[in-house]
Amino acid sequence: MPKKVNLNRVPIPKQEAAERAKNFNEVALGYSEQQAIEEANRCLQCPKPTCKEGCPVNVDIPEFIKALQEGDMPEAVRILKSKNSLPGVCGRVCPQEMQCEKTCALAKKGAPVAIGRLERYVADWERAHPETAGKQTGDCAANGKKVAVVGSGPAGLTCAADLAKLGYVVTILEALHVAGGVLMYGIPEFRLPKQVVQGEVDYVKSLGVEIKLDHVIGKIATVDELLENGYDAVFLAPGAGAPMFLNIPGENLSDIYSANEFLTRTNLMKAYLFPEYDTPIRVGRRVVVFGGGNVAMDASRCALRLGAEEVYIVYRRSKVEMPARLEERENAEEEGVIFNLLTNPRTFMGNEQGRVEAVELYQMELGEPDESGRRRPIPKPGTEFTMGIDTAISALGTRPNPIIPSTTKGLELTRWGTIKTDEATGRTSRERIWCGGDMATGAATVISAMGAGKRAAADIDAYFKG
Repeated sequence: MPKKVNLNRVPIPKQEAAERAKNFNEVALGYSEQQAIEEANRCLQCPKPTCKEGCPVNVDIPEFIKALQEGDMPEAVRILKSKNSLPGVCGRVCPQEMQCEKTCALAKKGAPVAIGRLERYVADWERAHPETAGKQTGDCAANGKKVAVVGSGPAGLTCAADLAKLGYVVTILEALHVAGGVLMYGIPEFRLPKQVVQGEVDYVKSLGVEIKLDHVIGKIATVDELLENGYDAVFLAPGAGAPMFLNIPGENLSDIYSANEFLTRTNLMKAYLFPEYDTPIRVGRRVVVFGGGNVAMDASRCALRLGAEEVYIVYRRSKVEMPARLEERENAEEEGVIFNLLTNPRTFMGNEQGRVEAVELYQMELGEPDESGRRRPIPKPGTEFTMGIDTAISALGTRPNPIIPSTTKGLELTRWGTIKTDEATGRTSRERIWCGGDMATGAATVISAMGAGKRAAADIDAYFKG
């Protein structure tokens, strides 16, 4: 008789919206052991698991869930980390609903298995039981080849871990004073606690990977100098940290931030703990955030927690076209963020002290789809109106910093300023130089960057094996 399956997933406990909007503690509290096993038991253990097809890092999903069903947590950890070096991160911030969960067989009739939440549970169990899980190592002996990985974000950490397991001597060169890249500076504590990221970084180091901080490649050394001074290959994964702006009048007024600066001050430099941490950040009574992605949600929710009384998202399309995850949009709305949709800014206005005090906006309507597949926003004449504001945050996306391309001869670029790569391998136009993550694709998801890191590691290994 076929197994009877609950078509509804086990809800994950969360802080109440009114409470969490005032603190930086993690919003989702995670499954208990009983809840995790109950959710794991929804898995059909399909003979041909389609969930794997949706995972950019090819995690053995049914296998780790089966170990969880059986209560064999060390085995669940072993299976999960054999393919994914950052499960605590992925279980929290990956868009599983568009990847592994989207292709889950249960999704045809009900809610898919909560693969991300189970991944988080296993990763958190390992952090709580480090003595039980054991270190994940590869079967390969040291091969004497040295690889420099530029950047310690998700692509860099993943590539470094996979290469270390394959027997390479790996050094990560990180520009900032802490490792983790966007996981540390870009994603707020309430979505991704920094102790979780640090645990993943420490795991990669436990594989033998060396991490050198405060190393800005292009300044402290060029990529060519790395290749000339002992490294056999270089994997470029510095991310895309240069913010994009609105380019409208008044944008140089005080109290107008890029989301990059706002989130870096808040997360990495811990402005939310001022004056314990000496990082001031000014958030007035009314804050407006421009953009509709996850970064816009993060910035708006941080502004609430930093004391703003009113926080608005201004987005030029409708909610249907918003690129942010549904979960993040819902969390923001529950916490009190107000969405001004089909609206766009025209100009900022300031006071005599040079601080922003208002923004002129106008309404939009949707026309035919553009190259992104989303309907193109068109201004509606005569719909201008002014909103008084104290702080503005531009969350329009990022592009790569040009420092590495400008100091590396022969590195072919795309028209967007990203490094041109072979998507399947990460190879660039230069011999012995690979690239992956946001530097190759522009701003994208954590898991897509990790997938690029895995593919590059496999191709670097194939290259040296001839």
